[in-house]
Amino acid sequence: MPVDTPLQVRILDAIHDVPAAQWDALIAPGAPPFVRHAWLSAMEDSGSATEETGWAPHHLTLWRGKKLVAAAPAYLKFHSMGEYIYDFGWANAAAQLGVEYYPKLLVGGPLSPATVPRFLTAPGEDASVLRRALLEAAVQSAEDAGCSGVHVLYPTDEEADFLEEAGLARRITLQFHWKNPGYQSYDDYLARFDSKRRHQLKRERAAAGPQGIQLRTVRGADLGPEHAKRAYTFYTSTCERHAWGQVQLTPGFFDRVFQHLPQSVEMVEAVKDGQVIAGAFNLVTPERLYGRYWGCTEEHPFLHFNVCLYQSVDDCIQMGRKVFEPGAGGEHKVSRGFEPTAVHSAHLIFDKRLDKAVRGFLRMERMRLTPAVEEAERICGLKPWNPAPPVAPGSTGT
Repeated sequence: MPVDTPLQVRILDAIHDVPAAQWDALIAPGAPPFVRHAWLSAMEDSGSATEETGWAPHHLTLWRGKKLVAAAPAYLKFHSMGEYIYDFGWANAAAQLGVEYYPKLLVGGPLSPATVPRFLTAPGEDASVLRRALLEAAVQSAEDAGCSGVHVLYPTDEEADFLEEAGLARRITLQFHWKNPGYQSYDDYLARFDSKRRHQLKRERAAAGPQGIQLRTVRGADLGPEHAKRAYTFYTSTCERHAWGQVQLTPGFFDRVFQHLPQSVEMVEAVKDGQVIAGAFNLVTPERLYGRYWGCTEEHPFLHFNVCLYQSVDDCIQMGRKVFEPGAGGEHKVSRGFEPTAVHSAHLIFDKRLDKAVRGFLRMERMRLTPAVEEAERICGLKPWNPAPPVAPGSTGT
């Protein structure tokens, strides 16, 4: 169809309003699963992300005739849970001004604090034109729905630049990512710490042996329905253990993900006396690992570090993955070599008073970011990576 055919905007009340093949055709190979049709449908079909749970699907799509040429997953939000770009203070400020903060329009995915493309465009199309059209559709549909504003969470750096240029307020926050400069072994990773920290990490990882705990990573064809059940059990155990925890995902979500996205799922499990006592539900691409949910039925020293960090770091080295994103939070990760990494969001609030206040807050927050990064880098304390030169064929290496 000619590219000058007029674009039509359609707002979808469910991801199933568009065929999976058409939606996924907009996604680049190797992209994280969080924008795939199967992931979003698992959220919606399982009852995890629905209007009843505060996530009303409001997906933005652009069409030329019957062809889908661009899309952005989006939701009308009636609370701020499950976003991990915290704006509870903004909601309080809105109440003081007499502004209804909810609903708001969120462009992004439910319960998925990972940087992924938010504006999906078909190959061969002018991505910049379609991004502008999607943003215009987001603003117009948010106004029509009575939203307080538009919030784009975890866009790529390029998308964040575009949104800032378009007039949205850019927010930069930190996550802590493990990065692989080319390690050949776990010992290479340990070698970047000073002797005191290196001894600490070795001691923590070795604790599993005397505890009678074996660690394993389950992936691919070895995954089954029992792993989906364990993933839900461990997820809820963590939610219920913490005052801030809130169970938002249903058993059906995990069933659907394990069934429809098996190539994207891994489970790290801790086994003691033949029983799985802890586990971490992770997502993967060829280059990245995303830590999502963990939990346990028994408490043991350093169990969390072994299940959630060390086992997966070793896996990433063995499989040549470049980055391990363990999700939100990070104080305990910094001292274990996870580096401060900027993540982005962009915000447009329709009430000019509240928008001005938020932009002022973001300017102050940005000023505090540099010292926070410097402190995190100091705590991280990684030495420069200087890999040994390759040994020439026939050489003894001495």
